[in-house]
Amino acid sequence: MSVPTADVLRWGHERARTGPWRGDRHVAYLAPLPNSPLPSSEFVKRCLAILADRGFARVVTGALLPAEQGGFLAAGFAVEQRLHLLGVDLRPPLPAVPDGLVLRRGGRSRHADILAVDRAAFSTFWRFDARTLLDAISATPHTRVRTAIGDQGHVIGYAICGRAVRRGFVQRLAVDPAGQGTGTGRRLLLDGLHWLRRRGARRALVNTQVGNDVALALYLAAGFREEPSGLSVLSAGLR
Repeated sequence: MSVPTADVLRWGHERARTGPWRGDRHVAYLAPLPNSPLPSSEFVKRCLAILADRGFARVVTGALLPAEQGGFLAAGFAVEQRLHLLGVDLRPPLPAVPDGLVLRRGGRSRHADILAVDRAAFSTFWRFDARTLLDAISATPHTRVRTAIGDQGHVIGYAICGRAVRRGFVQRLAVDPAGQGTGTGRRLLLDGLHWLRRRGARRALVNTQVGNDVALALYLAAGFREEPSGLSVLSAGLR
């Protein structure tokens, strides 16, 4: 097992990205890299040994499909959170983007405001920090960050959408609780879907945690349908 960079663990052809989970130095995340073999239990166990040596007490995975979970479960992981996985065909006409708050580009100068919205909108487990925000923005070759601006010039909500070849992803969608129920989430979502379609994406995917019925209803109303298999975040203790 070698560690070619600070954040990628490698054994043979198997690779996984790692680092502190949401900036917590006691909790690490472990996520298979795209275009790598499915993680084997031996690889996962080797990763856990390295993370324990680095001082982490716990490890969580990224959101995994059932086919990606076998090596983790065999290495002692258990389900931490379950998520809905939804998809929408972008080729038929999409609903129009509704009127609402002004939408602006979410460049680096707005990242602090974006993170403030994220902290207000999500529970501790799911909140972004500066690093995970950048990870979400860089997860796909083509990415768009849009913010919804309130009357006082404050960021009320934001969306990160990305495209890889013909597939689109709604990486993140959040609205400050004070601005929920105003149609801002639907405006940001449909704005992102229209952008993905213009950029050549034929299908878009999004996930949301089981129990977030408000988000699930928003996606279903925009034309998304649940995929046959959901996703799970797994976790394991190291001490």
